[in-house]
Amino acid sequence: MITSFQMRAARALLGIDQKTLAELAGVSLPTIQRMEASIGTVRGVVETLIKVIDALNRAGVELIGEHARSDTGGRGVRLKQAGPPRRVGR
Repeated sequence: MITSFQMRAARALLGIDQKTLAELAGVSLPTIQRMEASIGTVRGVVETLIKVIDALNRAGVELIGEHARSDTGGRGVRLKQAGPPRRVGR
């Protein structure tokens, strides 16, 4: 599925905070905070995990699974297309 490290990296690539990710995914801020505080693979309600993954995907991040094709192997994230950095208004 997704690791807490991937979630944080994906947010960093998008330039968004936890609150914005929660809004994009339609979940609560404490849910995102709990997910990112996990060690390793995020555990939780499958429907919620799917919402977060879909939100990241729609925002332009591709999650790379452990055995997915990648030049260097391992898990990771990457932007689907290069673009200007996105800033979060505070």
